[in-house]
Amino acid sequence: MAKFLRGGKVVIVLQGRYAGKKAVIVKSFDEGTKERPYPHAVVAGIETYPLKVTKSMNKKKVAARSHVKPFIKVINFSHLMPTRYTLELEDIKGALSAETFQEPTQRIAAKKAVRASLQKRYTAGKNKWFFTKLRF
Repeated sequence: MAKFLRGGKVVIVLQGRYAGKKAVIVKSFDEGTKERPYPHAVVAGIETYPLKVTKSMNKKKVAARSHVKPFIKVINFSHLMPTRYTLELEDIKGALSAETFQEPTQRIAAKKAVRASLQKRYTAGKNKWFFTKLRF
């Protein structure tokens, strides 16, 4: 079916708690699995985007406003809208897997790893569009 929904593709979540938020596909399951018999993907996205930073702000304020709050979720393909953007995600891929969602402690550890990765990418100035709030 949707062969273009592969790992690294930036998508917009259309339904649910994170509707209107940007996310990146970490792993896709085109045929579904035993537990989820529909096509779905494991995504990592941004729940709270960083705020605007100006030159006159001090380092402490810049650090506070540059905070990125991530989410990780398994989402049906029909609730995702692909964009033209892609993201390299070697470090995120290692933190997330299908077993991550079995236990809450694994989920928390994976979220921390994703947050560190996204924070580092944001402070480096890479993928600016991904870290801006969707305006419509």
